[in-house]
Amino acid sequence: MCHPFCARNPVQLWSGSDSRDEVHYLSGWVYERRFHQWLEGTGYDLEILKCGDALASVSWRISPIDEQICKLRITIYPYVLQKYRVVVRWLPHSLRLRPMLSTYLKSVLKGFEWYITRGEPVPRNQFGKHPWFSAPEPITD
Repeated sequence: MCHPFCARNPVQLWSGSDSRDEVHYLSGWVYERRFHQWLEGTGYDLEILKCGDALASVSWRISPIDEQICKLRITIYPYVLQKYRVVVRWLPHSLRLRPMLSTYLKSVLKGFEWYITRGEPVPRNQFGKHPWFSAPEPITD
């Protein structure tokens, strides 16, 4: 309902902490999410996995600003470059990984705002296509 790049989101197990589901992106990528901390009314922490390998840790937090407004913060800790020394991973993190994740998260947050304010599902790619998560362009001759 809120995610501009999500094709579907099948649930494997749903029970607060220890919940598991999958995110099937428009691009065809499929990730498993394993929730390990559920903070009722505040947020949750989870790990993103592909084929059983952990790719990132993600934290979702909701903070009230006043009675009508709250702030949603999503923080991603990617593991992909962790095996490299800081001096080596800094450049790909700064030039590619961080900008791509930032664009993705901005679209996801706009999707929540869309759904909350309009009461209707966000259209796919509503805030622009994403190279990782949108469906690839068809090849034409």
